[in-house]
Parts: sequence; structure tokens; C-alpha cells
Amino acid sequence: MATFQEQYQAKLTTPDEAVKVVKDGDWVYYGEFVTITPELDAALARRKDELHDIHVETCTLKMNTAIYQADPGQQVFDIDDRSLTALSRRQGAYHIPGTYEEFASLVAIRRINVAFIACCPMDEHGFFNTSTTCSYLPSVVDNSDYIIIEENDAFPHIYGGDFTAVHISQVHAVVKGNGQPLESLPKGASSDVDKKIAENVMKELEDRCCLQLGIGGIPDKIGEAIVKSDIKDLGVHTEMMMDSFMSLYKAGKVTNKYKQTHKGKMVFTFAMGSTELYEFLDKNENCLKFPASYTNDPFVIAQNDKVFGVNNCLHVDLYTQVSSESVGPKQISGVGGQWDFIYGAFRSKGGKGFVCMNSTATRKDKDGNVKVESRIVPSFAPGTNVTLARFFTFYVATEYGCTNMKGLSTWQRAEEIIKLAHPDFRDGLIKDAEKFGLWRQSNKR
Repeated sequence: MATFQEQYQAKLTTPDEAVKVVKDGDWVYYGEFVTITPELDAALARRKDELHDIHVETCTLKMNTAIYQADPGQQVFDIDDRSLTALSRRQGAYHIPGTYEEFASLVAIRRINVAFIACCPMDEHGFFNTSTTCSYLPSVVDNSDYIIIEENDAFPHIYGGDFTAVHISQVHAVVKGNGQPLESLPKGASSDVDKKIAENVMKELEDRCCLQLGIGGIPDKIGEAIVKSDIKDLGVHTEMMMDSFMSLYKAGKVTNKYKQTHKGKMVFTFAMGSTELYEFLDKNENCLKFPASYTNDPFVIAQNDKVFGVNNCLHVDLYTQVSSESVGPKQISGVGGQWDFIYGAFRSKGGKGFVCMNSTATRKDKDGNVKVESRIVPSFAPGTNVTLARFFTFYVATEYGCTNMKGLSTWQRAEEIIKLAHPDFRDGLIKDAEKFGLWRQSNKR
């Protein structure tokens, strides 16, 4: 039997040779988040004139792809993103709907032909650590016809509780990466309104809660507020490991002492943030990555008490339906783990799940005039995707308050959501509620 190093040398090749396996009609997995494969991407782009109908699957695209530069009209390569970003929207990506927890099952339903996977260099035992991501990679490895590793010696080595690495025996080809560091995300922009929303949510936080924070200005402000608070002994079970958790850990706010699962450990499925975060995670025994089929399983989430999940949304209607992924038919992002953690928090003993948003948004009309609109709306615009059905909606927070919608009747929900709207829009929303039959008779004027 060949040694691991002999297998490695037999499979080591150039990017151009490796991508010759891609054929017309193939689905090609392109990695996810900040673990990208720029050398394989560039090599595939160089085959543009000889290929047809190539479908590139990714999750939260964070790379200016060479295939898009070579084929901006997507005549050869179409990009299909499981959670759209500003970058993937600019590159004309299509969306693959699904909750994060079920991505692994969805990959199994439709196999991948060729997988490009970014990893740390192979260790002495024949393993390529998958660095900042675990996510649904186990299913990609199990359900791909051909696997190409692009190894990158700039990646941090991150431990895991389940799937952490790909073995050389599972791999068909290996290419050397260019040592490109992981993208360091700038600190998200936040505002005084975000700070007020964070203050409203913080009123619900207690010692020994188990945190999940989504991406954006509001979760960042919540992290900052916790550091300055008297809250203590928090745990972390989340999907995204980010700078806020690192800061909370370093400040002594996160101890993980009172978690019911993985006591003493911060659990996540992918990491994305600053260079300091990546350095913090490198061979850190306190941080464990798991597949999203585990971290985002609502029944696993609920095994921890006092789960405290915070996510952003775009609009909430008078029925308390939540849209977090589209404005009308325009896809903005994806479901991600929002549903997973809202439902998991509800099933958790003492758990609370929040969707947060500024009460208003500004946009330019067709004449270039700035218009202020309410993000609490009577009903969604045609084509809007509903992320949380009203019976799943838990807490809703704006700068005007934070309310638990569970157990409320339709007229109570309408009343409470209108209280969270900007005052300039409340009278109009009341009229809409009356028109919809959602306004209690005794309240009618």
C-alpha cells in the first residue's frame, strides 16, 4: 500500500490539468465563505471556449470569480449561491433555497460532479484540515464524483468535534494554492439606531444564556453591550464564529461552563471575520467546528438551556410574517440558519429567538429622490419570500421595543407590531389593520 506521501505525490497536479475533468453539464462545487479556490477558478475560466452549461455551486460567495470575469453573461458558467451576498448578486448568481441545517440532505439528493475544496496542507497522517469551514462539506465529500483539493498554507488549522478534514484517500487530485490569506472582513457598519435595538434586546439577556449571533451591525452592537454589562457565564452554540464571540471570550463573558452540550467549548460550523479572529481560532482547543446538520439542527440547539438567538430581518408584516431574504422578487440573501435557531430557541428551556431590524429604510425612487419607507408593512410586496411563517415568529425587535409574539392572537400581533413601527407610519398601519380585520372592535375610532 502506498504511503500517504506517495499518494499525495501521485495526485499532485497543476490547476489546468486538474480542471480537465470538468465536462459539459457538470455541477461544480466552488467552496464557501472565505475558504476559496482561486487557482482552480482561474484554470476553469481558461476553459470557457471549450465548455457549455457549467453550473457552479457555492455558499455565500466571497470571491471575485475568474469565471464571471471571463463570462459575465453566464453563457457558459452560471453561479448558484445558497446564501447570496452583495458580490454574488453583482455576479448575477441564482439562489438555491433551503435552511442551513438541511443543506447536507439537499446535496445528497443532487450529487455534485466535481468539487473544488480549499484546505490546509496535508498533515503527516494524510489529512487536509478544512480550516474555517465545516458546514455541509461532509455531504459534499460523500456525494461528489471527483474531488480536487486546493491547499493553502495561509489557512488556520481549526479543531472540530466531528468532521474536520478530508483524507488523501478520498481525494482525486491536489493542487498548490497561491498562499492567499483568508479574507479579513471589515467591522460592519452600525448606527445609533442599531445601538438602541441592541439595548432593547439586551433587556431579555440573562446570565448563563447560550448565544447565537447572526451577521450585521445589530449583533455587533449586542456583543459590545455584553462586554460592558454585568452579564456573565455565557455559552456559545452558533452557526457563525465571528469577532464578537472572540471579544466576549477574551473579556471573560463567555465561559461555556453551564452549557448542556460540549461544556467548556464554543461550537460553530464556519468562521468569518478579522485576521485576529483567524489567529485566535488556530489550534484553539476551546473552539470546535461541527457540520451544520448538527449545529443547526433545532433539536440539537434545544438541548442547551436558555438559547439566545439574534438575527436580522428585512420586513415584518401585520400578521408577523418575517422576510429576511428578499425585497419583492429581488433575492438579497438566503434563509441561512435563521429558522433553525428561532425554532431551536423556542424548544430550548428558557430560550428566546429574535429577529431585529431598523423600523425604516431609505431608498431612491426612479427620479433619484430619497424616500423613507416603513419596514413594518401591511403585507409583503408581490414576489417577497417569507422566511418565517407567523407561527414560527418569536421575538421581534426594533428601536421602539422588543416583543414576544408567541401565543398572541391576530389582533394582538397587529397591535404589538404597530407599536414597533416608526411613529410616522403607525396611523397608516392602523388603517390597514382595520381594513384587514386585524384591529379589535373596541380600538376602532
